[in-house]
Amino acid sequence: MKKQNLIDGPLLAEIIALETKVWEALVAGDAEADGKMLTEDFLGVYPSGYSAKAGHCEQLADGPTMESYELSQARLRIISPDAVLLSYRAQYRPVGGSETEVMYISSLWERNAGGWLNSFSQDTPAARSR
Repeated sequence: MKKQNLIDGPLLAEIIALETKVWEALVAGDAEADGKMLTEDFLGVYPSGYSAKAGHCEQLADGPTMESYELSQARLRIISPDAVLLSYRAQYRPVGGSETEVMYISSLWERNAGGWLNSFSQDTPAARSR
């Protein structure tokens, strides 16, 4: 199967909508909603280190972690009929933060009988402009 990269279309819109649900859970402080979007074997790779599903959800134990966010520059790499890699730019402000931060994020979404779930995510901080 030839791999495809998409910058628009219905599949990209569907996966962005799912990724947005993860961000909305961070804004709402909703660990249950966050957990519903992740596979049981989820792996996050962040500037702070590795995180499993439990750690991703536990960050919401004291409430929201994000005040606001904006996702842009999305592109989707189709790995197989049941696996896609979403990469995008996230501009956000953490709760209690005074400045907006930027990360480039790649999220692997896998489809099973219950639908699409996020199995892997890696966040790369954007270079700070001088």
